[in-house]
Amino acid sequence: MNFHQNGLTDMNLMHEELARAQMAARLGEAQELRLGQQMAVARRMSRKAEKAARSARLALARAL
Repeated sequence: MNFHQNGLTDMNLMHEELARAQMAARLGEAQELRLGQQMAVARRMSRKAEKAARSARLALARAL
């Protein structure tokens, strides 16, 4: 094994790189999950707004 100036072996560097890659993958997965959850919330809010608009139009039609 080759030792570097900071005392880490090549194997330790490979483990660190693997850990960084795995962490980056997990962060990416978490971000995708958050985006999916935000889209779901946005869809629910949109449906709620559409329902409120239908109710308002119906109430207006009944008032005329």
